[in-house]
Amino acid sequence: MSRCLIKQVEVQSFIERCMTAVGTKPHHAHSLALVLVEGDLRGHYSHGLNRMDMYVKDIQTGICETSGEPVVEKESAATALVDGKNLLGPVVGNFCMNLAIKKAKEVGTGWVVAHGSNHFGIAGYYAMQALKENMIGISLTNSSPLVVPTRGKDCTLGTNPLSVAAPAQDGDSFVLDMATSAVALGKVELSERRGDPIPEGWGCDAQGQLTTDPKRVLSGGGLMPIGGGEATGGYKGYGLGMLVEVLSGILAGAQYSKHIRMWKLTDRVANLGQCFVAVNPENFAPGFSERMSDLLSIQRGLDPADPDAPVMAAGDPESMNIKKCEELGGIPYHISVVNYMNECAKTIGVSPLLPCDKLISN
Repeated sequence: MSRCLIKQVEVQSFIERCMTAVGTKPHHAHSLALVLVEGDLRGHYSHGLNRMDMYVKDIQTGICETSGEPVVEKESAATALVDGKNLLGPVVGNFCMNLAIKKAKEVGTGWVVAHGSNHFGIAGYYAMQALKENMIGISLTNSSPLVVPTRGKDCTLGTNPLSVAAPAQDGDSFVLDMATSAVALGKVELSERRGDPIPEGWGCDAQGQLTTDPKRVLSGGGLMPIGGGEATGGYKGYGLGMLVEVLSGILAGAQYSKHIRMWKLTDRVANLGQCFVAVNPENFAPGFSERMSDLLSIQRGLDPADPDAPVMAAGDPESMNIKKCEELGGIPYHISVVNYMNECAKTIGVSPLLPCDKLISN
């Protein structure tokens, strides 16, 4: 399979041009581009360039605001409630995480929740901001109902991702960034575009039955929680999805569960709820980063079951993907994704388009 190798700066500039072409403030477009490109660099292609058309549509239709900034509605020394003013998710996310870190510096922890937000890209992007200050970062968000609860057949929860980032020594870290569904919807969409089947346990059809056909998942079915069906522990993923809903949508007074608009529809504002936490380890037992390094070393040092597949810790696959991109000199994109986004760009009069003159085999 051939892929287009595109430099990071070219992708970022392309996204910014597309967003500003439909009326986005330049610094808001920049915030979005950084998040999407980071997603691709880390190998989360479902939440990178592949998502740009959705943000363009939100701005084009006027369902997402282009002016203003998030506002703090209520706060204490360690907490804050933020009104995202229906701005782009990354604009809200950056505002909230920066505030959480500021509070953690002052009192040891910061807990900030927001309503009136929108899709914010990979959750890990915000949690990792705390690493720069040698803090633990946590980010959570609810989302459009795409997940079928255990024993059900209707979608009542979002993929509801959560991320936890913790610093270790010498720039190392633990970075958990995961949906509470078995997989992100974007991965099902990518499989459908390529004409590939999906693994059993990723999704179900309109009757709640497991299926490997991505078309059935995308047309009346839904995603499964982590674990898949009940027999394989899907109820645990279901519980985690509910946990994210409690700490984001419910706590922030945002929309939640089936009350959130359907995926990619722009008939009403999303009003997503999001939660951002920063914790300063210095306010707890000394030697946190040293113990984190030891914890990571224990896992990575295990004798693997398969000699060709070493044991890794959360964040390691992403670090490997970043290194691969650096060695290649760019980000390898599937040709169909590049062609699709270039067509989207043409409709809004954006040029130059993404280049695809350098192909690599993958």
